[in-house]
Amino acid sequence: MLKKLLGFDASTMNLRTECIAGLTAFLTMSYILAVNPDILSAASMDKGAVFTATALSSAVATILLAFMAKLPFAQAPSMGINAFFAFTLVNGMGCSWETALAAVFVEGIVFILLTIFNIREKIVDSIPLNLRYAISVGIGMFIAFIGLKNSGVIVDNPATLVALGEFNKISLLAIFGIIISAAMMWKRIKGALFYGIMICTVLGIVIGVTELPSGFSPVSMPQSMAPTFLKFDFAPLLSLDMIIIVLVLVFMDIFNTIGTLVGAAAQGGMMDKNGKVPRMKEALMADAIGTSVGAMFGTSTVTTYVESTAGIAEGGRSGVTALVTGLLFALTLFFSPLFLLVPSAATTGALVIVGVLMIQAVKDINFQDISEALPAFITILGMVLTYSIAEGIALGLISYTFIKIFTGQFKKVSITLYILTALFILRYISDQMF
Repeated sequence: MLKKLLGFDASTMNLRTECIAGLTAFLTMSYILAVNPDILSAASMDKGAVFTATALSSAVATILLAFMAKLPFAQAPSMGINAFFAFTLVNGMGCSWETALAAVFVEGIVFILLTIFNIREKIVDSIPLNLRYAISVGIGMFIAFIGLKNSGVIVDNPATLVALGEFNKISLLAIFGIIISAAMMWKRIKGALFYGIMICTVLGIVIGVTELPSGFSPVSMPQSMAPTFLKFDFAPLLSLDMIIIVLVLVFMDIFNTIGTLVGAAAQGGMMDKNGKVPRMKEALMADAIGTSVGAMFGTSTVTTYVESTAGIAEGGRSGVTALVTGLLFALTLFFSPLFLLVPSAATTGALVIVGVLMIQAVKDINFQDISEALPAFITILGMVLTYSIAEGIALGLISYTFIKIFTGQFKKVSITLYILTALFILRYISDQMF
């Protein structure tokens, strides 16, 4: 029955190993339970409701993947896309979080359709490989910048725009979190980011960064999702800006998911003889459904986590690993007071370390060809300096198209990319005119 439902083969797999792998994957990625509510609360969303939406969407999407794809991968709201949601869509562009949730919901539906009709590969192929690497690097730097800004390590300055902040107990706690998280990562401690957050939270209580409520109990009934459940505002999605935003969300989700699935499957030796991930379509469908369901609950895009590789490294090879991880996410619904106690400074370490992991893709960018290097550089720098992932992607794609045209390499630009470039230019023109 386990083989039929979850792909567990007793002749080559061990049930205990699969369960340990599921626990390992959960510990490695459970930091999202503290980080995601913290980031989305910056968009004026109810922190308790977002915690429940995060835990529940992670559980649903991961369990769905376990039964549909029978693979040892786990899913949760994406780091990077949650920052895009809060700091670009809501705080940057002035969208309401209800409109941003509607965009995520529509993105999930679009992803479902693209998966059904097998169009996803064509979309991925339309974006130049170097820009895909640059997008990952840029998001990593942007996430780290958000963490440093939110904890006061980096502050605004009227003369230089940004500057080093004061060394107070909040910023020092954040710096300690970065160092202790990195040290535990170096020692290969499973769940290093999660432990780093918990250590800094306890230390924050001791030094007065966080005040422990009277009668505090780490266990409670799940927080209500009523403040965010089905809170959609679809009307603004008819504008050109929001159509482009939905497309950007689709691209980011596709790149995240396919990149993670391929990389993790390769690491675990799970590729078939043709070098493809088995049941890839089912895994992508679980991701797409998870995104739409997550938006209904009240959280940003759900995607497959690269931290799944921790479970695979422990020997996880079937859907049993994913099922265990999903059930553990469901269990955390009863520990919301513990996770909601976490201050922003305690999550800085996780944000910076995730940023470090994401910028490793910079080594794969071709810097020998200026027509490839410049657009990649603009993409990375644009995300940080405009405080917007979307602007970085738009500027990178536009610059890539034009430099290829002016160097006589226009045939290297896909039709899809020409269309996207035209849409991005129209968006900037409309912004200037109206």
